[in-house]
Amino acid sequence: MEHVQKTILIIEDEESIYDILSYALRKAGFRVIGASSGVKALEFLQGIEIDLIILDIMLPDTTGFELCKKITVMTNSPILMLTARDDIVDKVVGLELGAEDYMTKPFDIREVLARVNVLLRRNQTPYRLIHVNESIHIEPRAHAVFKDRQLVTLKPKEYELLLLFAQHRNQVFSREEILDTVWEMDYEGGLRTVDVHVQRIRKKLDSSLIETVFGVGYRMRGY
Repeated sequence: MEHVQKTILIIEDEESIYDILSYALRKAGFRVIGASSGVKALEFLQGIEIDLIILDIMLPDTTGFELCKKITVMTNSPILMLTARDDIVDKVVGLELGAEDYMTKPFDIREVLARVNVLLRRNQTPYRLIHVNESIHIEPRAHAVFKDRQLVTLKPKEYELLLLFAQHRNQVFSREEILDTVWEMDYEGGLRTVDVHVQRIRKKLDSSLIETVFGVGYRMRGY
């Protein structure tokens, strides 16, 4: 089986720290992309599939905390935060905003590599929390959807449809494709069934959550 190279985005403005990280990660077989600002990082995330993000808290145009909030509604890639301060408050805030792990500088590069590998293995499971947007998230292990920390009750097909869109941001699905995927090919309920379920999801969660692509079908935009 062919090995698929993992892509890691390092968001770090200190050139010496970036050089150490990028050299070690490339030597370990990863593809590395670097961004020295929040703006550049968001540009990469809109156009490149990233498997893991290493995020420094101190950046020239924003804080790692603010950037973390934006990243978690754009991608489900795990985030490893870096900071020069050994402050438990920073750690708690970072983890609450969606970071998966946290390290302080100076660090041992061997520990960084170990944590990266652990996060990538963990992210291969189908049970990882999915952030739909800033207020809505899906917990696949519990088969549950939350809006503003409140459980929202979805019917089974509503849940499966939401999960399909959340796992394939920006991809347009025709009604036929949705029926084939969610209801399976032997379903004979008609294309209108898809429209009804989309409307129910919008009503329960957010009217703008799933976008209609006229003449084609539906999609969920990346945030």
